[in-house]
Amino acid sequence: MEITKAEYLISSPNVDGCPKADKPEYAFIGRSNVGKSSLINMLTRNAKLAKTSNSPGKTQMINHFLINNSFYIVDLPGYGFAKVSQAMRANWEKMIEGYLRNRTNLVTVFVLIDSRHEPQNLDLEFLRKLGEWEIPFNMIFTKADKSTQRDVAKHARQFIEAMRKEWEFIPRSFTTSAVKFLGRKEILAYIGELNEVYKADLTRPS
Repeated sequence: MEITKAEYLISSPNVDGCPKADKPEYAFIGRSNVGKSSLINMLTRNAKLAKTSNSPGKTQMINHFLINNSFYIVDLPGYGFAKVSQAMRANWEKMIEGYLRNRTNLVTVFVLIDSRHEPQNLDLEFLRKLGEWEIPFNMIFTKADKSTQRDVAKHARQFIEAMRKEWEFIPRSFTTSAVKFLGRKEILAYIGELNEVYKADLTRPS
């Protein structure tokens, strides 16, 4: 699959303000400053689509982008460290949980993990929440250009090994670099596959 059109649609303070749930939807989330916006811009080949920042906490709402007039990409606020008040952080957590648990057209959540680091409890805890909520997810190990291939592969392997202590099934994962466009083709192909499954489910008799 290739993206030929990508446009910003709306920023919503909660799930009730999101666009009509009439298209398949893919949400991107991760620790603050993990590179969500940069990854979305890389996937769409539009450096100005999602706003990027070196400061954690730039994304503060549920940001919808309409892709090829046929599906949505969603940029969610990061979890974990951000230079904001406890009250605002609590509001973000409530907003994110409300979106994830109530968005009926959400196909999968891409959880971004910084490939430069060994497994972080904050990421593992978030995946645990998704499991409890029965929300499908996949992992994306970001910033592969910032470390050696050996370290990136080691950290990804360590993370998956940590998951195996609790998970029987390990979802598909990807390794990316927004600078080198690494992983773009694989992620878009996967989204294309999921779009076809979504369409087939709509037409299947109930």
